[in-house]
Amino acid sequence: MTKKTGILCLLIFVTVLLINCSNQLSVQNKSYEFPVRLPHAVSNNAVAYLQLDGQDQFYTFNGLHRGKSYTDISNHAFVWKKGQWQTMMVPEQQLPVLASTAVAVNGSVYLFGGYTVAADHSEKSIPNVWRIDGINDQWYAMPVMPVPVDDAVAVVYQNRYIYLISGWHDVDNVDLVQVFDTKALTWQQATPFPLPAVFGHAGGIVGRKILICDGVKVLKTSNKKQFLPSPACAMGTIDDQDPTVIDWEQIPHHSGTAYYRMAAGSHASTEIHFVGGSDNPYNYDGIGYNEVPSKPSNGWRVYDVITKTWKVNNHDQSASMDHRALLNSPHGFVILGGMIENQLVTDQIIYHKKQKLN
Repeated sequence: MTKKTGILCLLIFVTVLLINCSNQLSVQNKSYEFPVRLPHAVSNNAVAYLQLDGQDQFYTFNGLHRGKSYTDISNHAFVWKKGQWQTMMVPEQQLPVLASTAVAVNGSVYLFGGYTVAADHSEKSIPNVWRIDGINDQWYAMPVMPVPVDDAVAVVYQNRYIYLISGWHDVDNVDLVQVFDTKALTWQQATPFPLPAVFGHAGGIVGRKILICDGVKVLKTSNKKQFLPSPACAMGTIDDQDPTVIDWEQIPHHSGTAYYRMAAGSHASTEIHFVGGSDNPYNYDGIGYNEVPSKPSNGWRVYDVITKTWKVNNHDQSASMDHRALLNSPHGFVILGGMIENQLVTDQIIYHKKQKLN
């Protein structure tokens, strides 16, 4: 081997090594890869994140595939575990749905509802609730929702109570706040949402503070329904003695423009983040209720519950919409799937470092 050939081989080896390491992070002296793409392009999918024994686990459930017709609605479920996507065995009772919601509590993921779409385009909210064990991936049926909702917001309080806030039930929005106790396995009704009931809204929780913004409200006129943006935010403070009592108040809006199906989540003990979405509410195929194709946003909107102020910025990330949640991992925020420009259903995964907006 010549000296020149040896140097070339060394450069190739180093390049391959860097590529292999580029999607890895050292956690407790172990190296785990992060997913670069989803197994399939999917939008309006329920998502969740767990970290068990220092291992990152990402979940995606249900949602819409690229054909964007009622036959492209999925009940597929995948978990990223030990450096690869693994297909989960889904119970036959779990139908293909859109707009389901998932959260992680005490080493398990809880999956709620969604809606089915029939060939005649009729829609039905389903009541199913599942607990998926983070270790063995088994699905366990939980008590069903008292009022089935889809396109709702789910937040977790005290690593025990799951709040399902507003959302769509079969034919209209509801202002209900339904609380599931993961220890007692019971449902209770909490103080209702104070603003016009919405679907496709977004929100998060820090401490006892819940923040819900935007979504779509329904205006009924002469037997016709209009689906209108709802540029409004409400902050709710959970009573420290009774988790069903919430003191709601309307707070200033982030911009005056409502965004539909943003990705939202909390950071540390002070901030709630709202990312992407679209300023033109749309049907599940990405075409607006006004028949105008909807465009995604790359906006990043952050509310600080201590200073009671908003900061709004546009990041260099891809514009995206049609999300269910912004995942909060120890390594940064994560967005799984969604729609990008031209209403394209994507398999992309966006990672974003946690940092203060200027």
